[in-house]
Amino acid sequence: MSDAPVFDIDPRAFWRDPYPALKHMRHAAPLVYVPQLGATLLTRRDDIFENEKKIDIFSSDQPDGLMTRLMGQNMMRKDGDAHMAERRAIFPAVSPRTVRDVWKAQFQRFTADLLDEWRPRGQANMVTDIAMRISGEALKCITGLTQITWQEMDRVSQGMMDGIANYAGDPEVEARCNACTAAIDAYITARMAELKATPDTSLLSVQMQAGLPDAQIRANVKLAISGGQNEPRDVIGGAVWALLTHPDQLAMIRDGRATWMQAFEEYTRWMSPIGMSPRRIAQRHALHGVTLEPGDKVFLMFGSGNRDESVFAHPDTFDVTQDCGPAIAFGAGPHFCAGAWASRCLIAEVALPMIFAHLPGLRLTGDAPFGGWAFRGPLAMPVAWNPQGTHCWTA
Repeated sequence: MSDAPVFDIDPRAFWRDPYPALKHMRHAAPLVYVPQLGATLLTRRDDIFENEKKIDIFSSDQPDGLMTRLMGQNMMRKDGDAHMAERRAIFPAVSPRTVRDVWKAQFQRFTADLLDEWRPRGQANMVTDIAMRISGEALKCITGLTQITWQEMDRVSQGMMDGIANYAGDPEVEARCNACTAAIDAYITARMAELKATPDTSLLSVQMQAGLPDAQIRANVKLAISGGQNEPRDVIGGAVWALLTHPDQLAMIRDGRATWMQAFEEYTRWMSPIGMSPRRIAQRHALHGVTLEPGDKVFLMFGSGNRDESVFAHPDTFDVTQDCGPAIAFGAGPHFCAGAWASRCLIAEVALPMIFAHLPGLRLTGDAPFGGWAFRGPLAMPVAWNPQGTHCWTA
């Protein structure tokens, strides 16, 4: 265990809102050990940005980690050449060109269909009825598991996310996670023959075309499902909430003083959907007077770094004009999120502008509670709109 200063947290309060505790941590010391999490936390932006790249020390290879044990060793849990080989194999599915030429039109089509279906109803839960469905339909396309429903995609994704965040060791959570990974394996097997005969640009297909071993193909599809469902869902719902609760920011987009992409980048800085990434210390290392020993568990706290007062002018404020250049919402270095281009397209170019265009007079009709620190987003969001309104603005 590292000899970093000890910082105790209330796990329930931390789940409800981690930002006050993270602020105290940043001010207390560069690194702190949190016994309730069993890990040493890096909370300052520049420390995270610099040390994430030192893969010989801060290793992603975690053979005993929850993700590896429950989902298999995917490329996210590898370093160096092994990581880059699999990253190159999946690139054709998520490259900027593929996103632009293949996925964007599909994103627009199913989003329009969904919003046309919901518009006459005049009200919905933005998280479960709209954001969750948009995210699930997108993930079906990208993974190649087009035979399952968006509801099933969300179910298996949430089951895995709960499993890999199960630091308390709840056996029921682990059992649900195992059932979800078994279901995904069955869905993958069911699609392989068809994709072998008729290859496409889906994640499953491009890995098969690259000749990756079966275990690696399956682990990487599970990786995409675990993060590729929850995070876009959380950002779509959360960004809609942020704009509705900050009408001045929405007005800036409406009159052309800001863009949907700025809103996306600022939201993912302000309310980081991926709050942290775990690392294993591979060799003895001293950082800011703290000794990290081999095998120590370290959390790179992206959510904290994105609110670092020494970096951002208004760290705790949602401001679409803020410079988000230093933000680390997608990580840094060799493990920068491979799905970043798809996420930006789905959310900033498709979901946000289409939601506000298709649902005139969109407004909140109740509270929108948030939860989570490793992964954070709105849990529910009741909204209403004017079903007879016109598409007077499309941005």
